[in-house]
Amino acid sequence: MDSISQFLAELAVQRRVSTHTISAYRRDLAHLAKLGADNSPDALNPAQLQRALMQMHSKNLAPRSIARTLSAWRSFYAWLARNEKIVINPALTLRAPRRPHLLPKALGVDQAATLLDTPLGTRTDDPLELRDTAMFELFYSSGLRLAELVSLNWPGGLDLETGEVTVTGKRNKTRLIPVGEHALVALKEWIAARTLMVKPDEPALFISQRGTRLTPRQVQTRLAQWAQRSGLGMHVHPHMLRHSFASHVLQSSGDLRAVQDMLGHASIAATQVYTHLDFQHLAKIYDAAHPRARKS
Repeated sequence: MDSISQFLAELAVQRRVSTHTISAYRRDLAHLAKLGADNSPDALNPAQLQRALMQMHSKNLAPRSIARTLSAWRSFYAWLARNEKIVINPALTLRAPRRPHLLPKALGVDQAATLLDTPLGTRTDDPLELRDTAMFELFYSSGLRLAELVSLNWPGGLDLETGEVTVTGKRNKTRLIPVGEHALVALKEWIAARTLMVKPDEPALFISQRGTRLTPRQVQTRLAQWAQRSGLGMHVHPHMLRHSFASHVLQSSGDLRAVQDMLGHASIAATQVYTHLDFQHLAKIYDAAHPRARKS
């Protein structure tokens, strides 16, 4: 087994990294393997790696993607050093192009209400509409990641009596999150309809028309269609509902630590981005209300 395969195997087995992250690492390290076609990737030097990063930049690859690739390279070479296969990490001193500071996109409170409250035709008669209502209410109610939502089972981590959901997130960390009343009502309606659709021995909470577990792509497609039908006039993706949950809870409570726990962020630095969203909200209120906020 080559060194890259060994590294990925250790990530999957010993560190329990998600399959999504493993796939991203595999793509980024495949580029490294091509650079080392004449020499093993273990033998590449900093100048060769820097030149590869510059080539990516010249091809207009997004700075975020280049930074992710460099992060994968650094992790791989750090692993080689720990295993005494190299002496110095050649990617340690490299720098990726500076990324623009982009705030996560979140719906406004009124936009979220429009998305979730708009009557959509035969919503109460169509089991797929009941399913989608339950999915999107749960997204917004509890701030789940897409992978966490599609991996939910029934009966499983969802407790309708206590109004809580238990999910296993990144790095195999489990957390308990409250579920709001609107989401609980929608979930109860969907679970009743689910019994007529589900295939035998299928544990998934959210299933397709065929009675099997929904894929992340199917959820993305349904939400985009839902947003279009609601008349929002904008594309909505699942992570936007997670961002909206975080932003709106922070606006109401100001409790950054609680939002961090509910989102499952390992570091509070990852949660602090929502303080910028909160400031934008406060700034709008200030501009509208303060008598000397604007030029006359």
